[in-house]
Amino acid sequence: MKPLIGVITSMELEQDSYYTTTENVKAILGAGGIPIMLPYFQDELDLHTVAETIDGLYATGGYDIDPTIFGEEPHPMLGTIIPDRDSFEIKLMKKMLEADKPILGVCRGSQTLNIALGGDMYQDIYAQKEGDLLQHQQGAPKEHGSHFVEIVDGSLLNGLVGKARLKVNSRHHQANQKVVEPLQICAKAADGVVEAIESTEHKFVLAVQWHPENMLVTGDEASKAIFRGFINACKWN
Repeated sequence: MKPLIGVITSMELEQDSYYTTTENVKAILGAGGIPIMLPYFQDELDLHTVAETIDGLYATGGYDIDPTIFGEEPHPMLGTIIPDRDSFEIKLMKKMLEADKPILGVCRGSQTLNIALGGDMYQDIYAQKEGDLLQHQQGAPKEHGSHFVEIVDGSLLNGLVGKARLKVNSRHHQANQKVVEPLQICAKAADGVVEAIESTEHKFVLAVQWHPENMLVTGDEASKAIFRGFINACKWN
């Protein structure tokens, strides 16, 4: 049977609908999984039931994250936050980590994964990170690879894509800062911005700062490999 993949949905400030992009759905279907869109709820038993039922969790991109979760006041450059999503996503991630079930995070999902384990993030890299930065909010079509990332040799990501360097798209102003164990950094941009993290203690826990689901429309082989690796890991739960 194909694995069931829980997909974290998005929501606008009006909070009158849940949604995800067709590219997220196609990415899971194309790799051999069945996407299940997840609304937000907070009941512990319900969270446990979902974590027991799904074979993997796909944490999608979206709005900013409430910095009070990791003990900071909001920076002036902090954007829109949806508190219900923050709470739901982090709680469900913790359940999935406890069960050692596969997680794939994209963009925002990379940050929530790190925060769920006790890490933190830059609320705005341009205001808070020292040094000259690359353009991380590209002025190009979303499927276009706009800058390079260097991948750590021997990492899970390295094994999946078979490369030490990738050209990726970029649509973010936040990024992980302190990455905590059992997570490790497995890719960075030339300016030092963390571009991917993975767990050293779980079967498959990987999160990237870029959007491989967008790059699939160009036939990008690395993006295909990332989703295939995730779905293949979900088949063995």
